[in-house]
Amino acid sequence: MKKEEIEANPILKMTFDFSLLVINYCDFLDSTKKYTISRQLLKSATSIGANTMEAQNAESKADFIHKIKIAAKEADETQYWLLLCSLSTIYPEAYNVLRRRI
Repeated sequence: MKKEEIEANPILKMTFDFSLLVINYCDFLDSTKKYTISRQLLKSATSIGANTMEAQNAESKADFIHKIKIAAKEADETQYWLLLCSLSTIYPEAYNVLRRRI
């Protein structure tokens, strides 16, 4: 899939852009030696977009729904990791770091 195709599809664009933000945040976490949460967050956040993109080529309506539900579960997991970072006293708040990089 080309970048133009991603830009033309709102859900793909949002999930792709979100993945890029999380990659930057995880890079920041790695620089502060917060590797464990960084890896978990990176996997779940980028999986949202990957599953959404995969759903674009679903074999049936049921397959599409299944893939989007997987993306939704990954979004829930991502929200959990970001909330942990935001409420922890030893992790940089995700919102502030992500906001600085926009």
